[in-house]
Amino acid sequence: MPSRATHPYDKKQKSRAWLAAALASFVVFSSASTAVAADEPDLIFRRSTVFKFLSPNDKLATYGVDDPEVEGVACHFTIPEKGGFKGWLGLAEEVSDISLACRQIGPIRFKSKSGQGEDMFRQRRSLFFKKMQIVRGCDSKRNVLVYMVYSDKLIEGSPKNSTSSVPIMPWGAADAAVQKCGEFIQ
Repeated sequence: MPSRATHPYDKKQKSRAWLAAALASFVVFSSASTAVAADEPDLIFRRSTVFKFLSPNDKLATYGVDDPEVEGVACHFTIPEKGGFKGWLGLAEEVSDISLACRQIGPIRFKSKSGQGEDMFRQRRSLFFKKMQIVRGCDSKRNVLVYMVYSDKLIEGSPKNSTSSVPIMPWGAADAAVQKCGEFIQ
């Protein structure tokens, strides 16, 4: 009789337990990404980078997203999107090369107080474990909003990142009172 550790029934149980844990992680990470206040980003355009004969091409896609807590700031980011059959099915793990540019698009008004380095936007970049995040901070000495984009995995992150700064400036003659980011982001 086989020992208890190698019994086929135990292997099936371990496989099922691992699958259940992976599914639970997926549900937690999926719901966490929808809990971020920013809406889904707006697709601006896509460009093919690698031709694939029988499946979708690899592409670069540029998206726009408004800061949900700071009125008057919009960010644009460009991300690579894998093609091929894995990319088409949503099974490919995307690379961490993401560029970011944020700008003032109107009078800046803070909707509420937030923490330094708090998520402004989050998006899943693989089926289970990788996500992209745009975080917001404040350089109070210069009264500048600072945004950083990076991706991370459950086990290991990536040092690849991009940063963009938005100086808080008056917007037209009617916007004489410029808010200080240090009063709203700590």
